[in-house]
Amino acid sequence: MIDAATHVRVARPSRDLAAAEHFYVDGLGLDVLWRTTECVLGEHDLVMVGPSGGAWHFELTRDPEHPLEPTPSVDDLFVVYLGTPVDEALVDRLVAAGGTRVPAHNPYWDEYGVTVADPDGYRLVLCSRTWG
Repeated sequence: MIDAATHVRVARPSRDLAAAEHFYVDGLGLDVLWRTTECVLGEHDLVMVGPSGGAWHFELTRDPEHPLEPTPSVDDLFVVYLGTPVDEALVDRLVAAGGTRVPAHNPYWDEYGVTVADPDGYRLVLCSRTWG
């Protein structure tokens, strides 16, 4: 049964694991939970980022033998509910870490937050509202 304690992994391909790690770790403040780039035939390079001790994480992957081009859409969102106004210093840090501030496809996210595309084009929404 899936409940609030069930661990969740979201996996996405990346063009450049170092750039993605820089964005999510140095920009957003997540931790590196696991990394492997040992170039083992038939295996993917990957970096897992998330909050230490959290019940979720991102697995960012790259298959060096058969790399996949990320194909994010304007509605592929990773939403973080901050519960406070978005700190412009955080947005600046994300941009300095390789992100691009973009208008949201859904105007709701512009009304209640800020959208930043990561180096692969996936969108992070910093939402000023709370969830639950």
